[in-house]
Amino acid sequence: VQLQASGGGLVQPGGSLILSCAASGRTFSGYAMGWFRRAPGKEREFVAGINWSGGKLLYVDSVKGRFTISRDNAKNTVYLQMNSLKPEDTAVYYCAIYIRFPYSDYVPIVGYDYWGQGTELTVSS
Repeated sequence: VQLQASGGGLVQPGGSLILSCAASGRTFSGYAMGWFRRAPGKEREFVAGINWSGGKLLYVDSVKGRFTISRDNAKNTVYLQMNSLKPEDTAVYYCAIYIRFPYSDYVPIVGYDYWGQGTELTVSS
């Protein structure tokens, strides 16, 4: 499986941005997907996850109400809409796919199997 994340950039505090992650090489639609981030000097953390259908979503507390994860299975793409961005959202963002328990409501926060290369977001004035 190949995952290609894109959409990062420089945004002012309070701004919005949408990240995309395109999957190829394997059937995408049956598996949970996740977004993670690694801020400078910090460990990688789970940000958001979505089950295969989009009916089950999971967010880290720090982004609830500001970020929205979604997916388009026809396009093999998962998105992360980020609003009200804060400087502490500055990080490299990674998408990942979880290939176990297909077609389930399970959204893991660890144990993802394949990862994209990351796309960098900087929130600064």
